Formats: sequence, C-alpha cells, structure tokens
Amino acid sequence: MKRSERLIAITNYLIEHPQQLVSLPFFTESYQSAKSSISEDLGIINDMFQKEGIGRLQTVPGAAGGVKYIPSNSAERSEAFADELANQLEDPERLLPGGYLFMSDLLGDPQTVRNIGRLFATHFANHSIDVIMTVATKGIPLAYAVAFFLNVPVVIVRRDPKVTEGSTVSINYVSGSSRKIQTMVLPKRSLKQGANVCIIDDFMKAGGTINGMRSLLDEFEANVAGIGVLAEAEDEEEDRVVEEYVSLLQINNVDIKNKKIEVHRGNMFSE
Repeated sequence: MKRSERLIAITNYLIEHPQQLVSLPFFTESYQSAKSSISEDLGIINDMFQKEGIGRLQTVPGAAGGVKYIPSNSAERSEAFADELANQLEDPERLLPGGYLFMSDLLGDPQTVRNIGRLFATHFANHSIDVIMTVATKGIPLAYAVAFFLNVPVVIVRRDPKVTEGSTVSINYVSGSSRKIQTMVLPKRSLKQGANVCIIDDFMKAGGTINGMRSLLDEFEANVAGIGVLAEAEDEEEDRVVEEYVSLLQINNVDIKNKKIEVHRGNMFSE
C-alpha cells in the first residue's frame, strides 16, 4: 500500500473511532507496514489535525498503549459556527408563543448537529464523562452527537415509562417556566452507581427540566460531570435554578410584538 493510500485509511479509521485507544500493531497488521512507517504516518496526521483545528492524536506509551484521536474545535472555528447559528436564529419567522424559537430544522440537519456535538465534546473532553443524558425528545440528536465524539453511551429520560425498558425510577419535579409538577423516568439498568454524567439539552429557560434530571441522578447515586445547552433564554422574570452550565447560544430581547430577536454567543465563549 502506498503511503498516500495508508494515510487516508488511517485518518478515516481514527475519525470514525474518536477517543478509542488503537494499538500500533493493529495498523501494522491491517496495512502490512513497519512500525516506523506507521509512526511517521501518525505524525503527519497529527500535524494536519492540529493545523486544521479539528483535534490531535494522543500517544499512550507502554505495551498496552497506542494512539487515540481527541476531537476538538479551534476557537476560531467554534466562534464562526456559533455566529452562523445565531444569525439563523435571529430570523423573526422563528418566533413562537412564550418567547420560544423554532429550532427543529437545525436539530434535524445532520451536519449542524454534528458540529454542535463537536463543540460540546471539545468543552467536556477533560471531564471524565461516562454517560451523556438528555430528556426526550429534541435533545436526543444533540446527545448522540456529543456522545459520538466522546465515545460514551447515551441514556434518555422520558416523561412516561416504556414497557420495553423494564423497571424504572421516577421522580416528580417542578417545571421552571410553567411551575407545574411533572414526572420523569429512567430505567434502572441505564446507569451504574457513581457514573459521571453529562447532561445535554436543546433549550433552557429557568432550568427546571435540567434540575429534575439532576434530582434523578441523585436516585442513582451518579455524579453531574457537566451540563450543556444549545440555547438559553435570558429572562429577568425567571429565577434560574441551574447555575453551573455552558451554553452555545444566548437568546436576548425577544420582542414578539415587533418580531425582533437578538441571539449572541453563549457563556461557553466567555470562559
């Protein structure tokens, strides 16, 4: 196999298996090449990943070591993507009653969701996350996108139990915006005791839903390793019940009467 062909094959494998430790013998056997050649290839790939701002290769020494692709986004790429999303969300046609915005088209676009997942994965890369948690339904595509780049599973909190999920744990919580008592459930087999969980959601106003998920994690004796939301709404009338979180976008000055919206980068970019 020519080096150019081998570089493409190795790069594709690493991108398709982020955060997964791959031994050098795997590559030498797969592509019938010497370790020295594979090492040179990995050096070239690592240089290009960093030059393009899409990640780096982490080398783990020792007999059980190898190389691992750590996906990331450069600050420039992240800011440009956030600004592009903000421009799209400032379209007044997206305004919904209650100050919400229509975002289903963005959450249904695979490339957009993939880019959002990479941004959150970049932020939470060093948080030792075991599981991504979200609540059905709009947060599901975001959760899977983040989980792919972190190479961890996803658990989905639902409003009602499913027969196919076996026994469940349920809690009641107060919705932050409507102040209503609601229920959320999670199968007992979903989480292990002591798991580090990252909560991902599409939209946050007062944070009642996310606070409910935190309470649910307490029932499993699991830890909240991070909280990420695609968009947060700034509302002075609402008492925010969640403090430690990162947002990709912040929605300000929603004027339903005059159909005006201001969307800016979230607190992810102010840290």
